[in-house]
Amino acid sequence: MEILWVLMALIMIGFVLLPFLRRRRGQVELVPADHPDAADPATYGFASTEELDIRMPGPDQDLLDVLDVVQHTQDYRAAQQLLAGTETEGELRWQRVQAFAGAAALELQQRPGGVSETPGGQWLRVWRTEAPKDAGGAAVHAEFLVQQAWRTSTPGTDDFRIIMEEAKDACGQAALLSPGDPIPYIVELSVARGLRYSQAEFEQLWLKILDHAPAHMGAHLAALHYWCEKWHGSRELAYSFAEAAAARAPKGSLLAAMPLFAVFEHLPEVNLVSSFYQSEVVTKAMHGALFAVHAARPDDPMLAHVRHLLVFFLVRSERWSEAMNQLIHVDGHVGALPWTLFPDPAAEFALFRALAVAGYEANGGSPATLPH
Repeated sequence: MEILWVLMALIMIGFVLLPFLRRRRGQVELVPADHPDAADPATYGFASTEELDIRMPGPDQDLLDVLDVVQHTQDYRAAQQLLAGTETEGELRWQRVQAFAGAAALELQQRPGGVSETPGGQWLRVWRTEAPKDAGGAAVHAEFLVQQAWRTSTPGTDDFRIIMEEAKDACGQAALLSPGDPIPYIVELSVARGLRYSQAEFEQLWLKILDHAPAHMGAHLAALHYWCEKWHGSRELAYSFAEAAAARAPKGSLLAAMPLFAVFEHLPEVNLVSSFYQSEVVTKAMHGALFAVHAARPDDPMLAHVRHLLVFFLVRSERWSEAMNQLIHVDGHVGALPWTLFPDPAAEFALFRALAVAGYEANGGSPATLPH
């Protein structure tokens, strides 16, 4: 056991030092940060760590503009108009619902309210009060409750169950207000995980989503969590779900990347096998994701999600050039897996980016050889 702890400590120390790298032909060596051979992502035009946006996986200027208006004025109407003009079945609407709910939840966390203070996220409460039949507001409120449960309570406690039951009711109300809209059911996927729906109950919910949006990538990612080993399924069930989604993916769909997300959800907490990321299961999943990225529409809202996960796996696999090719598309935004799982998403992304740059240059790459 002591040897294991020593090995774990050495691994952690290595990860702390890895941003400070020297490039030699075919090798990556540790050096101090101020060493002249240290990797410098800035030479590729990449954003500084302080400039990285942790709110979303990729650019959505309309959303950013509206969030700025809503949070400064506490007037919900700009958010209402944006959602009303966003395609109901599309991935973009789901991302925007999540963003508005997350913004309200974060505001409430920062300003819980008191005797003389208005609680954060008040604009969402006003939205629901003044426009109770607005489908967009109902969906945002349901997602807000789900995020509140996961942020403020522990699964299995009474507090968690009470908030999740309220979220379940909110999902039902949102579904009634917008027949054919898959988002209330997608929100309920997190409720199902939190309230421990049986597999039969979960599959009934999943069938409703397939009826409305069978190729919805966001829905598939939310459903994958339920089937994972750490929740209510197993590695085999999660892999089976992901592979079935990839097999039926229509042309140009990012569902072909689902197996890579299943692999990520079942990574070992401590990996001491250097060849793990070159194994057949990881390599096959990466190739599926790379195929999906190449075939997808450039404006697919889920494309950034897949690219971010590819950066993680490609760096771990020491496929430096391919990692750099993904980085040039997503740099500047880090609000996606795997970075959001870390206390400091920007710093974690910057670490992997520095590794990619160092490995790329160690094998003869330079800003001049990197295609844009």
